[in-house]
Amino acid sequence: MKVYFDNAATTPLDPAVFEAMKPLMLDLYGNPSSIHSHGREVRSSIERSRKKVADLLNTSPSEIFFTSGGTEADNTALCSTIDSYGIKNVISSKVEHHAVLHTLENLEKTGRIKLHFVALNDNGEVEMDHLEQLLIQHPKCLVSLMHANNEIANIIDLNALGELCEAHEAKLHSDTVQTMGHFTHDLQQIKAHCIVGSAHKFHGPKGIGFLYVRHDHKINPFIYGGAQERNMRGGTENVYGIVGLAKALELAYEGMSEHARHIKSLKGIMIKRLKESIPDVHFNGLSDDIENSLYTVLNVCLPPSGDNDMLLFNLDISGISVSGGSACSSGSNIGSHVLAELKRDSSRGAVRFSFSKYNTEEEVEYAVRKLAELTTASVS
Repeated sequence: MKVYFDNAATTPLDPAVFEAMKPLMLDLYGNPSSIHSHGREVRSSIERSRKKVADLLNTSPSEIFFTSGGTEADNTALCSTIDSYGIKNVISSKVEHHAVLHTLENLEKTGRIKLHFVALNDNGEVEMDHLEQLLIQHPKCLVSLMHANNEIANIIDLNALGELCEAHEAKLHSDTVQTMGHFTHDLQQIKAHCIVGSAHKFHGPKGIGFLYVRHDHKINPFIYGGAQERNMRGGTENVYGIVGLAKALELAYEGMSEHARHIKSLKGIMIKRLKESIPDVHFNGLSDDIENSLYTVLNVCLPPSGDNDMLLFNLDISGISVSGGSACSSGSNIGSHVLAELKRDSSRGAVRFSFSKYNTEEEVEYAVRKLAELTTASVS
């Protein structure tokens, strides 16, 4: 049996998305910057897609810019905001995705900013009182905190975060890659200056994402070389990717309630079966709090064992694709900077299961059974 539980890394392409992309791959091949009819036809496809994304997020098409993915969108939001506003202080956390964390660390290393990390509690949640203290010490700074953690599923209240940042005249960027297409984002309510999305996290194609930039947040381009994206991103647009992204997001919003119910049910079953099958099993972060976490992710903390390095390999042999992480930060290629920051016991293996609308209860039962067999063998 082949089972895919690594949807936080990437999701399978929805067949309806592929069908929407096909005409742009085979027939509508004009360069959207060309003024002839072939180009104009393709340009209209891009702008219809931009409007669709904007409508779903309750914002204006002029605030949506297409990128090569979430990483570029994060880099653009951070680097261009810092450059455009002369920002010297940035507040973030040590459990951010590397698209944010490594970017900010490099900006500090090159002397462009001073980076300040907000305190986290034992479960990895942001200490909002400490965040406010940092904002008082560094007014008019940039804050970058992810909406939901891709490893431990902790989720932050974006509305409350936006209100706090506004009160201290801080710019707010949030990496929303993991929640885009799984939660609604009403950008008339969220007081964020920049958020991001990546199509392959919600059953769209790889290599395409978008950046939302609030209308009153004027930033310089990150990539130069052309007048595309209203002079905000040089380079010929990934047209079929853009069309695929818009279609995937549309489908995600149409089926969001149904898909959430289905995935939460699977996650609940897995939690129950794991507790029944594996003694001393725990869960990292708040990932087992189904209603108050990123419902697509469950991070399992296994009993102490000396065979953790082989765990993902053995699961793969059993046909189960998952992601892993160890609290050990010694340079192991499966090490997790998130679990290391939370100081989790390095003798305990960690497996991240991440679900999609295509997963089934049968797959959950199979994965739990195999994991229990491997765990029992490793501790016996």
